Amino acid sequence: SGLILRKVKADAEAHLGERIERAVVTVPAYFNDRQRQATKQAAAQAGIELLRVLNEPTAAALAYGLQREDAHTVLVWDLGGGTFDVSILELGDGIFEVRAVSGDTWLGGDDFDARVMAYLAAEYEKVCGVAYPADAVARYELKRLAEHAKIELSSVPVARVHLPGPDPHGSPSVAVVLHRERLEAITHDLVQRMVPPTRQALQDAGLTPKDLDRVILVGGATRMPAVRRLARSLLGQEPYRSLDPDEVVALGAAVQAGMLLGLAEKVVLLDVLPLSLGVETQGGLTGKVISRNTPLPAAASRIFTTARDYQTTMDIHVVQGEREMAADNISLGQFKLEGVPPAAKGIAKVEVTFEADVDGIVRALAQDLLTENEVSVQVTSAKFLDREEVDRLAQEAQARAQEDRSKRERVQAQIEAENLIAAARAALSRLSGQGAAVRAGSLEQAVVKAQAALADATVEDIRRCSQELRGLLAAAASEGRRAGTPERGA
Repeated sequence: SGLILRKVKADAEAHLGERIERAVVTVPAYFNDRQRQATKQAAAQAGIELLRVLNEPTAAALAYGLQREDAHTVLVWDLGGGTFDVSILELGDGIFEVRAVSGDTWLGGDDFDARVMAYLAAEYEKVCGVAYPADAVARYELKRLAEHAKIELSSVPVARVHLPGPDPHGSPSVAVVLHRERLEAITHDLVQRMVPPTRQALQDAGLTPKDLDRVILVGGATRMPAVRRLARSLLGQEPYRSLDPDEVVALGAAVQAGMLLGLAEKVVLLDVLPLSLGVETQGGLTGKVISRNTPLPAAASRIFTTARDYQTTMDIHVVQGEREMAADNISLGQFKLEGVPPAAKGIAKVEVTFEADVDGIVRALAQDLLTENEVSVQVTSAKFLDREEVDRLAQEAQARAQEDRSKRERVQAQIEAENLIAAARAALSRLSGQGAAVRAGSLEQAVVKAQAALADATVEDIRRCSQELRGLLAAAASEGRRAGTPERGA
């Protein structure tokens, strides 16, 4: 990315005849903190001072609505080379408020190209009886031809592709005919992947398709007829066609740069956090601090406590995503809060605060409320995202919602049972001192039963054991109070 930005910077400098030192850089709306940090690092490598990291759909809305004074609810579909974003914005009176964002960070025009490449390679093998060459030059040529055919089929029903023949010494080329219907058949599932993020954004914004005043298509891949048909059927209206989908984001970024430099009409941009921020808690659960679609800049705090007796340090693991278990979300980094006063678990109070700026960059702070010891960090990561990690976040969160809820319920039931077992053991010490052997025996049996349930019993069984323990503890406490109260007249 740094090399690409350096090339764009050099081209612009050559065209304008002057040095460029500052820029607005646009990113997919669904980029997480790590991806935004990498974008800032790339700009620095290219020698660019970053004025703003701007979400691409927001940039498109800027280009569309800068001169509009009437209130508008706009949905932006941004299908670029590698990502798909859905953003819903309210425009009017110089205010651009993002209501919701969603998307798929690994769906774009490149995926459609890959399907066409596979189809052309298969047709080549049928004709020639050998597999299409696997060397880099041949694969590059195949990708170029596939992309050209895909683009051509947006305006004509049939594309003819001429692949190089298997004999490098003058053998005739291999002609493959690709119909638009065939293209749409082999990419049908890719187009359908645009539906869930769109419905999610509408749900998050509390809107229906009838509430939308305009649908704007951004990115060259939205020129495909199948994409436009889906927009009409899913959103109930003809997409807006007056903006060039390949240029509208750049135009919006230029408008934003002009506003930041005082060269263009001032408007207020209210963007949102694309993914929830939280920390890992006991049992590997995610404790959310700032929910997704919170307007930026944003700040929120939540109080946590220790999970072990006499714990003097707390490891703060910052995660981003919508899954219930921290391990299923994106890890943004870890830091340690030291000097927590030693006490029984649950006594110490540590306040964790997250701050996300207008670029979506995150700062985390943890403070012990008793000693006021604190530690803060701008969460970054040296590790770059791999495809599987983002796919798991973007595509599985909703599909595995029920499974995640079940995991959370089990962990919470186990934590409750462990706390009751600890309380029961403390009560057993008191009962043995009071000579209450019968009640101690019942409580001991309940502890053994609950301990066994923690290993492999169902959530319902664990809860039943906890309920039994809770009843026995309440009875023991009541009996202890009676034993400690002198009778009247004694």
